[in-house]
Amino acid sequence: MSSEANEENKPGGRCLLGNWVEERATALLDMTETRSRVQKYGHSGILTMDVAAKVQGISTFKAAFNAPKIIGVRQKGRRTELSEKDLIKRISDQIHAELNADPPAPELCSVTKADFKVEGFKSVRAPLTVDHDYTTEQAITFWSDNYQKIQGMTAVKTKDSPFKRNATFSTPIGEQLDQLDDTVLYPSENDANM
Repeated sequence: MSSEANEENKPGGRCLLGNWVEERATALLDMTETRSRVQKYGHSGILTMDVAAKVQGISTFKAAFNAPKIIGVRQKGRRTELSEKDLIKRISDQIHAELNADPPAPELCSVTKADFKVEGFKSVRAPLTVDHDYTTEQAITFWSDNYQKIQGMTAVKTKDSPFKRNATFSTPIGEQLDQLDDTVLYPSENDANM
């Protein structure tokens, strides 16, 4: 045999920890055939000496343990069987009803019901101190009170509506300077009298 065939027939030497006994027992068989053939078809003659034998369709469990044979004669009377079945059915229904009882109806209570519709509570609206027109007035919010502290906000031109449209970002600088010259640098005579 050549060295390559020898390498192929040599046992690998690596096996699972508990399989070393089987490895030693089949070491001679590994030498007779190539490793690829052994891995594909297995060792012949280990399980049975009759290689041409057909596989039986019965397991050792079925061969050793047969089902008990049914006796053809009735052991109990018909009435006794029916009363036992009825008793078993009633007891199983009773146990099923105890174990799987309907859950109690949950007491549903919303926040509105718990906190605002308490007995004795009367909702009274506070009287208005100033007449407000919601269509013309600017809403007072946290941001409208603190608009000076907001970073990246455009210049506010009117105090009553700081969040209206502003074209300062897109207006060319030359036009902005012209507008400033007209409004701020040349005050009118009426402003000087104030």
